[in-house]
Amino acid sequence: MAQPDDARRRPAVTLATAHPSHAGAAGNPALTASAAIAVIALATLAGAWFFQLVLEIVPCPLCLEQRYAYYLAVPLGAVVALAAARKAPRPVLLGGLALLGLAALANAGLGAYHAGVEWGLWQGPTDCTGPMVDFGKAGSLLDQLDKVKVVRCDEVQWRFLGISLAGYNVLISLLMAAIAAWGLARTARA
Repeated sequence: MAQPDDARRRPAVTLATAHPSHAGAAGNPALTASAAIAVIALATLAGAWFFQLVLEIVPCPLCLEQRYAYYLAVPLGAVVALAAARKAPRPVLLGGLALLGLAALANAGLGAYHAGVEWGLWQGPTDCTGPMVDFGKAGSLLDQLDKVKVVRCDEVQWRFLGISLAGYNVLISLLMAAIAAWGLARTARA
């Protein structure tokens, strides 16, 4: 069946041509990847602080160390996204994405170590954490020390679907590393 001449001459409308903002995101994988990593890291930190401040699940030393990668990923992801939006040189974008990916992979390793400590697969660190005691308050020191909750790295405080927060950290960090790898590969080919 033959098409009319005007139908053959019309260009196909794609997602990228339908709206200019779609072309920018699809055509700039460094922007997409770094912005996604920054958002995921920010959401993860918000969740960690929610668990700590609202649900009163006090983090252990390993939990606190696992937050460092997220504290790095939020501003670095935002800077790389901004650089990508402003058409920074490809080596700068590749370096930023590589750093984001390495931080996420290292954090996944730390989370796996912590999960192994929780499952009793190996020995964890010997240090503990708890709230600071205000020695200036009235009352006996022993009463104040009785109220201190010591958090051990080998005791799981919360699980969902059989996975602890350390386990979810592994999954989230691996997701961020995969997004960084995707961004690296696509940016290198662009």
